[in-house]
Amino acid sequence: MQTAQSTVDAGEIAKFEAMAAEWWDLNGKFKPLHMLNPCRLDYITSQIAAEFDRDLTSEAPFKGLRILDIGCGGGLLSEPMARLGAEVVGADAAAGNIPVARVHAAQSGLIIDYRHTTAEDMAAKGEQFDVVLNMEVVEHVASPPDYLRACHDLLKPGGLHICSTINRNPKSFMMVIVGAEHIMRWLPKGTHEWSKFITPDELFALLSKAGLEPVDRKGFVFNPIAWSWSLSDKDLSVNYVTASLKPASA
Repeated sequence: MQTAQSTVDAGEIAKFEAMAAEWWDLNGKFKPLHMLNPCRLDYITSQIAAEFDRDLTSEAPFKGLRILDIGCGGGLLSEPMARLGAEVVGADAAAGNIPVARVHAAQSGLIIDYRHTTAEDMAAKGEQFDVVLNMEVVEHVASPPDYLRACHDLLKPGGLHICSTINRNPKSFMMVIVGAEHIMRWLPKGTHEWSKFITPDELFALLSKAGLEPVDRKGFVFNPIAWSWSLSDKDLSVNYVTASLKPASA
């Protein structure tokens, strides 16, 4: 099968490769993701459990499910999925992230198939999964429509796609670009490009065009008083997450 054209943005990959060694440093450059991770996992696990009728209180509730964590970084989502019993493939276009992820998984006693590859290459090889986790990646690719089509192709019929990104509006510019990068310095300046942010309606349209059926969206809301994140049904003004399905007849 012919290899598909990549949607990888080399400049974006270079940014994350430069930070690869800090993935598991709770106070390093990925501190915002560590803070957000419990909220992300709450949404992800509840969506998977609902779609595949799994009891999260049981032992290894995701056993038998094959999950792809695309843009896996150091494994912040791959490892919890493996602990829940899933067969996990963690893929990242930044080569420097993979050794970090492999070492940490080995130290944690987890078996995770980490690969330096792209969504397009995996789709071209015919790989398919029950669940594709596509978290904080779509705003960094060169062509979101082509990238989401590859994510669609990576799903089995009836599969679940979970995608999070950042809204594009004045508030997100102030919170993410000015606040997180310039004032709080949680992330290096230039990590994000505001023009690449995607509104929820735009993302739903892109998902639909890619052949997926959007079924849910929630906001990730940061409380500066409690210094914590929570899910919101209404506030999608900055960070948000979506769930969509590949039609069972696809």
